[in-house]
Amino acid sequence: MNYKIVGRINGEILLLEAFFMIPPLLISICDGTLGVTRAFLESMAIIIFVGGVLMAFTKDAKKKFYAREGLVCVGLAWIVMSVLGCLPFYLSGEIPGYINCLFEIVSGFTTTGASIVPNVELLSRGILYWRSFSHWVGGMGVLVFLLALVPTDSKGKGGFSVHLLRAESPGPSVGKIVPKMRQTAMILYLMYIGLTVLDFIFLMAGKMPLFDSVCTAFGTAGTGGFGIRADSFASYSPYLQNVTTIFMILFGVNFTCYYLLLVKQFKAVFSDEEIRLYFGIILVSIGLIAVNIRHMYGSLEETVRTAAFQVASIITTTGFATTDFDKWPVFSKTIILALMIVGACAGSTGGGLKCSRVLLLIKGLRRNIHSVLHPQRVQVVRINKRTVSENVLSNTNAYLSAYMLIIVVCVLILSLDEFSIEANLSAVLCTFNNIGPGLAEVGPASNFLAYGVLSKIVLIFCMLLGRLEIFPILVLFSSSTWKKMG
Repeated sequence: MNYKIVGRINGEILLLEAFFMIPPLLISICDGTLGVTRAFLESMAIIIFVGGVLMAFTKDAKKKFYAREGLVCVGLAWIVMSVLGCLPFYLSGEIPGYINCLFEIVSGFTTTGASIVPNVELLSRGILYWRSFSHWVGGMGVLVFLLALVPTDSKGKGGFSVHLLRAESPGPSVGKIVPKMRQTAMILYLMYIGLTVLDFIFLMAGKMPLFDSVCTAFGTAGTGGFGIRADSFASYSPYLQNVTTIFMILFGVNFTCYYLLLVKQFKAVFSDEEIRLYFGIILVSIGLIAVNIRHMYGSLEETVRTAAFQVASIITTTGFATTDFDKWPVFSKTIILALMIVGACAGSTGGGLKCSRVLLLIKGLRRNIHSVLHPQRVQVVRINKRTVSENVLSNTNAYLSAYMLIIVVCVLILSLDEFSIEANLSAVLCTFNNIGPGLAEVGPASNFLAYGVLSKIVLIFCMLLGRLEIFPILVLFSSSTWKKMG
């Protein structure tokens, strides 16, 4: 294990986090909220000190970097970034209790959007901005952002850009858009910024206030879902709801597809099996839910708009809400629960199992059935006419096994708080899949404040596991991870 390079990257991440706190600090100064201003200043000082110490002790770090260091760097960076990133909440006193503050910032960075705040409208604008911005930087990944800014790659197999990008990016496999990983990171973030700005423009065109537009664009881009109103999105106009529906869906698409569109490879995008599955699930779910809830709304337009917004919000794991879908019929709530698991596309800012993994699991199951019927025939799995390696299939099955086991264990622990089974299961699913609102006691009209400290720690763990695709967190608990290589 190359401890020094791990420490150096974590130091760089912390200095970057302190830099990100400048806008909410300026907002707090302009608003005259002295307590919040002091909280941001003190937080920045602590973060800069810790980051500076790490940088000072690792200045001679050798850039030998392998997959193990990549996983450890990503896992530790997200934990350290969260432990210190919640300080403005805690030091300002606007969110009481350190565990509550940690829950809130982890929910922000992991783009979950689950909250312990009963009434967000009581929070200052500086704190609201920091909550929403945490979605944006967490959506594409703070280490991807670092790779786009800093020329950190080294030559040969020890180059670590590829390991960092693969450890932080969601999906069963990660490839390069262009030959160099740093250029790939830059292209990803440029497209991400471009779509965010476009969303902001459309929101402003609908007469959404400036501050609301900025925070909403951050939450939509990161598919996070922290609202700045108590009713989330219910009080915004139909136009703003429709714009957000469209952009939530767009941010749930694999960003590689946008690059292919830019280089005019339209056929590759429109024939992509994951994209077809993603939009197919969305359209079918909207249709089924709209029919099922038609009697609950005054017009067909309102019914379809509400169904489309919630389907887009859940499958992309954004978590905004225009209605309390916990009051919907059981059939519609079951679809919502299924969408929580499926999630968005690999390589997007969305969470969940990912449509690509669903495809792999379905095709893998079909291959196994065919193998039973025709044991002598060689069966391969293809996606987009390309053969999927056995390593990717094996990793997908391992991921599903870990996914199911973790859910069962976490639900069992949450059951100690005596909430309903529906609430506990949906709480684990919506945090593990980085969605936000669940059902029953943790539905869109409620929050997670009532859970005990142990349950909140478990849910924090679920959010980190879900955002980092399980293994970068689990490897931190393996003794072999920390052994020196011979």
